[in-house]
Amino acid sequence: MNAQFDLDFGDASHGGIFFVTSEDLEPLADAAGMQGLRVCRVSLAEYRDREALFDQLTTVLRLPADFGRNWDALTDSMRDLSWLKAPGYILLFDHAEGMRDSNEEDFDTLLDILEEAVDYWQDAGSPFFAFLALPESAFDETDT
Repeated sequence: MNAQFDLDFGDASHGGIFFVTSEDLEPLADAAGMQGLRVCRVSLAEYRDREALFDQLTTVLRLPADFGRNWDALTDSMRDLSWLKAPGYILLFDHAEGMRDSNEEDFDTLLDILEEAVDYWQDAGSPFFAFLALPESAFDETDT
């Protein structure tokens, strides 16, 4: 896909959730990193269940030891992130089809949490972006 994004990673109003291909993640990480955003990469290729997701997010986002390991706790954590000390955040989810195909309900819940986080950070004036990489074929399906 190699999408061209007209995004200012330093502008909170540009924040959002975007679907891309895996090839887009590296240039996005580079661009966001150059603007000082905290870049967090999550692979969903081996998604088995939400416990595995919480394990990975705990590591990648350096979630506090008292992270509750449930959707509500993830929602709360996504609205804090103070321990990451950054002017903004970009989450790059590679192989998102792994989670989407394995458990669509969990995938939709994650999207809802990310959407709430985008809204929260926009209100706070801090950039927050989430990019979920899907295979090229996923974009072909939506074009019909």
